[in-house]
Amino acid sequence: MKVLVPVKRVIDYNVKVRVKADGSGVDLANVKMSMNPFDEIAVEEAIRLKEAGKAEEVIVVSIGVKQAQETLRTALAMGADRAILVIATDDVHQDIEPLAVAKILAKIIGDEQPGLVIAGKQAIDNDMNATGQMLSALLGWSQATFANDLDVEGDFATVSREVDGGLQTVKVKLPAIVTADLRLNEPRYASLPNIMKAKKKPLDEKTAEELGVDVTPRLQVVKTSEPETRSAGIIVKSVDELVAKLKEKGIV
Repeated sequence: MKVLVPVKRVIDYNVKVRVKADGSGVDLANVKMSMNPFDEIAVEEAIRLKEAGKAEEVIVVSIGVKQAQETLRTALAMGADRAILVIATDDVHQDIEPLAVAKILAKIIGDEQPGLVIAGKQAIDNDMNATGQMLSALLGWSQATFANDLDVEGDFATVSREVDGGLQTVKVKLPAIVTADLRLNEPRYASLPNIMKAKKKPLDEKTAEELGVDVTPRLQVVKTSEPETRSAGIIVKSVDELVAKLKEKGIV
């Protein structure tokens, strides 16, 4: 069974994001980029399935700018077998929207015929949380989102997923789409020998045009702004004073 994992190039989660002076978006100049953390968890889970003998090949796919090669090489260094880069734009500020991503992935899946797709539940740059669900709808495949545990046996996958108030266990028939949550696993660090080996692993390039998918944005960012500065707290001397202050603020 092949396992396909989509990965996205995003601003590193340790970087403090800066908004452009004109409010048109986020400043990406000289900013460290890395693999979306949820996608990194998905890659790790796919590699573990291969190590357990439940998968034969792990394929990683990235859609966006040519610089996403670096993200794919990171996934290959972790242990993925080969990579596919779909160049959909030359502008690093253009975010390829979930529907376009899902359509491109559906084309790739049609060619590769994987038995399982493991994706991050969302990207930390736009927090859409939509690609996995849209891909499931386009393919007509089963889906199990927000997975914090995954077990594959035969033609089925059992997924424990996080829901409001607890955990839910679902069993889906393969092929299926699974989206990874934060507690699914702890991704490994790529060793130096594996980083060197990754440079020789196959990385194919395609374009959105070749796949016949229109990536023209459907959404328009009207304005981007910094969050409001949090006001300083105050010290109260009694419960009565606390209640009075809360009433003044209209909280109670």
